[in-house]
This record gives sequence, structure tokens and C-alpha cells, in this order.
Amino acid sequence: MSRELKTGIIAIVIIALFIWGYNFLKGQNLFDTSSRNFKVEYSNIAGLTESSLVTINGLKVGKVTNIEFNRAEGKRGHLIVSFVIEKDIQFSKKSVVKIYSPSPLGGSNLAIIPEYEGEEAISGDVLKGEVETSLFTSIGERLDPIQTKLEDIMVSADSLFNNVNNILDTNTQNSLKNSVQSLEFTLAEVKKTMLSINGILDTSSSDLKESIKNTKVITENFAKVSDTLANVNIGGIISKTEMTLDKANSILEGVKSGEGTLGKLITDEELYNNMSSATKELEYLLREMKLHPKRFVHFSLFGKKAKPYTPSSEELEEANK
Repeated sequence: MSRELKTGIIAIVIIALFIWGYNFLKGQNLFDTSSRNFKVEYSNIAGLTESSLVTINGLKVGKVTNIEFNRAEGKRGHLIVSFVIEKDIQFSKKSVVKIYSPSPLGGSNLAIIPEYEGEEAISGDVLKGEVETSLFTSIGERLDPIQTKLEDIMVSADSLFNNVNNILDTNTQNSLKNSVQSLEFTLAEVKKTMLSINGILDTSSSDLKESIKNTKVITENFAKVSDTLANVNIGGIISKTEMTLDKANSILEGVKSGEGTLGKLITDEELYNNMSSATKELEYLLREMKLHPKRFVHFSLFGKKAKPYTPSSEELEEANK
């Protein structure tokens, strides 16, 4: 064998080993005839790289072999991910290939969500792709509207503080300082007043206690009086009072109508006139007996006869009046 032939054979072997090693590093085994190649399209691969793992139900079944841009019209910017499955597992074309992140600090991998109904997937098929929402992506999606609202609030707060700064000029600041000083003085006076009130309350606490005690005694006495009044037969008393008043009314009606001595005395005008005349005559008689007792009484130790009384001219005049 010539030297040139040996050199050519060695070169072909080296090239073959290089091609096999390159594909092996990419996750493709050229000597494994059971391997199958699939493709899936994504608008965002979320950190997926070549040689990332492909799993089914958590089991490693292959690797990502290539990631390239889709150059078709209307699909520009989308990414086509090629991967190889080394395990002999069958699933349908309805299966979904989802990008997921096993840990917050690790890279992304592919997980095949297998479906077994429908047409079986074969090497070269394009499967449906999805991207699983990670913890940080979910937090970011929820924080985006909050961030927008916070930005609006910060703008409003900045405008508010600018307006406050414009309002709080030197004169306003001095007025506020004076108001605060006045408020401090007022609070000090209120404190003094409260101390004085506390002193008054302390000195009068004994009087208050005595007043409360007296009030308690009065309340107890009032309760006793109330019990006594409650036990008294007020209805009977009222009935007797009404009977007494009825009798008094009947007596007064009789007096008014002239019944009985008192009624006749009050209503009989002639009787009243006679009694008045008799009273005058009696008064005149008593006055005569006082002024001229000899006209009515005669007293003699020696038995002399009484001389007949001869009235004087004055008495006669007075009698004729």
C-alpha cells in the first residue's frame, strides 16, 4: 500500500471522527438509528439553549440540537427549535412541547406533554410549543400594572410637593411657626388648668363622697316611702273622701235651699231682721241697766218702799228719739 493511500485513509477517518464528535457534542448520535428529530416553533424561547434537556414526565429522553430563526414571511422573529429523542417512546402529534425552568437560577429545558390519541408523531414533525410561566415571569406580569400606577402616583406626588413648596413661602412658614408656638402656649395653659382641676377634685373628694353617701340614704328612704305608699289602700281613702265630699255637698245644698235651722237662719230675711232688732233691744237694755240701775233694782236695809222712778226730761227725749 502506497504512502499516499495510507495518508488518504487516515484523513478520511479523521474527518469522519470529527463529524461524529461534532454531532455527538450537539446531542446527535449518528450510529443510533432509533433517534428521531422533531421541531417546534416559539415566539420566545425564555433562555433555552442548544444541548438543553428534553424530558417526558421528568425522564430525560433527548436534547436540543439546534435553534434558528424562522425566515418565512409573517413568521420573522419566531424561533425554530430542533431536538432529538433518543428513547423509544411513542406519542401523538397532538402532544405539546413546553419550555420550563426547573429552578430560578438554572437554564430552561423542554418538557413534552404527551398525548396518545390521534396520529402518531414521526421523525421530522413540527409539534405545538408553549412557554410555561415561571415564578419571576408571573411576578413581573403582576408588578407591571403596579409599577405603572406607582409611576403615576410619583408624578402626582411631585406635582403636589411643588404646589406645597409654592404655597409655603417665607410668610406662610413664619405664620405656621407662630401658630405652633401659640398652640404650645395654649396646651401649657390647658395643662395648668387640668392640674388645678385635679387639685380641686382632690380637696373636694371627701365632700363628694359624703354627698354621694347622703344621696344613697335619701334614695333608700324614698324607696321605703314608695313601698309604704304602694302598700296603702289609696283607693279606699279616695272613696271615703268622695263620700265625705258628697255628704258635705248635700248639707250645703240643704242649707242653700233653707232646710234646717242653719238654712232658715241664712235664707229667712225676716228672721234675720227680728234677730237684729232683738240684739239692738238687748243692747239698749243692758246699757240702761248700766247707766240707771235704780230703775231696775231697789235695795233697802230698813224695808223702805221703793220710790217710783220718774224719768228726767233728757231721758224722755232720748227715749223718744
